[in-house]
Amino acid sequence: MPADLYYPPVGFYFKVNVIGITGTNEGNFQEVSGLSFKLGVKDVQEGGENRFIHRFPVPTKYDNLILKRGMLIGSPLINWAKTCIEQFTFKPATVVVNLMDEVSSPIASWKFINAYPVGIKISDFKSQENAVVVETLELCYDYFNKVN
Repeated sequence: MPADLYYPPVGFYFKVNVIGITGTNEGNFQEVSGLSFKLGVKDVQEGGENRFIHRFPVPTKYDNLILKRGMLIGSPLINWAKTCIEQFTFKPATVVVNLMDEVSSPIASWKFINAYPVGIKISDFKSQENAVVVETLELCYDYFNKVN
C-alpha cells in the first residue's frame, strides 16, 4: 500500500484483558464504551466586580468504562465483580483495551488503572424476541492512558 494512503482503523475488532483474570472468552466483548475524559472547570466570581466570573481548570473527570457481551456462565470476571459489589471487598485490577488490525495485532491500546466494578446489568428477557442475553459490566477507575 502506498505511504500516502491511510485508512482509519475499524472499531469492531478489539480485545479486553483484565490483568489477573483469565478464562475462556473473558476478553470477548460486543461493545466497549466510556473511553473519554474531560477537564473540569471551576467558576470563581470576581471579588468586588460582579460582572466577571473567572474559570479555572480542575482535575480531569473520567467516564466509567462500560463492557457489554453475551452472558458467560461461570465467568471469573463476573465472579470478581459480584464479589466486589456483594461483599464490598474491592480488589482493583488493570484493564487493557486493545484495538486490533486485520491480522490480530494490536494497533492501539488503552490501560485503565485501578479499575473496580460499580455495576452489573443483565439484559431484559423478552419472549417476543430472539436475542442473546447481554451482561453489562460498569467499571470505575483512577485514570487511563494510551499505551502505544
